[in-house]
Amino acid sequence: MFSSIIDQTVGLTAQSAIFSTLTSTVLGFIAAFLYRLNNPRASKNLMVTLVVLPILVQSVIMMVNGSVGAGLAVMGAFNLVRFRSAPGTSRELCYVFLAMGIGLATGMGYLGFAVIITFAAGLILAVLGFTPAFGIMKSSKLLRVLIPEDVDYTTCFKEVFGEYVSRHRLIMAKTVSMGTLYECRYEILLKDVSREKEFLDKIRVINGNLTVSCSILTDNHEEM
Repeated sequence: MFSSIIDQTVGLTAQSAIFSTLTSTVLGFIAAFLYRLNNPRASKNLMVTLVVLPILVQSVIMMVNGSVGAGLAVMGAFNLVRFRSAPGTSRELCYVFLAMGIGLATGMGYLGFAVIITFAAGLILAVLGFTPAFGIMKSSKLLRVLIPEDVDYTTCFKEVFGEYVSRHRLIMAKTVSMGTLYECRYEILLKDVSREKEFLDKIRVINGNLTVSCSILTDNHEEM
């Protein structure tokens, strides 16, 4: 059974506030380190957020005297402030929730529980991040193709994909140029990477020599 360092009869003291803040800071650094370890293209802004967010959440919970309901209501009010930011991936969202969980636990004074959830969630995210089954397909690439509006993008590349691609998945299809063209994005796994140019040439024949691009596939298309 976990016990809080905050004595409800005495209330918040300077000593408990300092201990909670130090714990939030250290655990925030650990969360940021785990995020950087699992993501070579880690965002510096998100790393700073993961360090500071536990302290902010902890402060809000402490200001409302440990009432989780009131604290969440105050944090919800902060959401009224709109700001522009780059959309994050679902994995980055997990780290944000981890940082908030740390702040909630330390704000209530349950420092031991905060340490446990940090290392437990961090270990799971680290293991899954290095597990091939939970990553993108090996040698997967992102194929972007423009096709005329009168061409059925669901079947027009069927023969070419069957010859050059072992696996494919349509990620997105949208209209461009006032609806006269379709832009399609496919996640593909080439059978032979040395035949990539030959594959793209076949695609160009089908789409009337419109724009075709084939690039390295990253996790960034999995936005929440």
